[in-house]
Amino acid sequence: MAYVVTEACIKCKYTDCVDVCPVDCFREGQNFLVIDPEECIDCTLCVPECPVEAIFAEDDVPEHQRAFIALNAELARQWPAIIERKEPLADADDWKETKDKLRYLQR
Repeated sequence: MAYVVTEACIKCKYTDCVDVCPVDCFREGQNFLVIDPEECIDCTLCVPECPVEAIFAEDDVPEHQRAFIALNAELARQWPAIIERKEPLADADDWKETKDKLRYLQR
């Protein structure tokens, strides 16, 4: 079972999770991160590091966010690995509480 980044990450892209990942399983898009399910070792270290609570165990992804399981797998095959923490997007704090952000995902 892999961990999954869900919608709350879109337009925020805090990378605190990247710092603690022992296997570099995060992949980076323009305004979103995903976890490569082939690389994730289910260590749980990333979960408490996410300031927007966007990371869930695959079995615990909320029902309305289940599409992000397949989306993480798809985008992980396309996007490059991110192995170092970076600054969040400039307006990340403005987007923290926003819901229904999927339409803003940049592929």
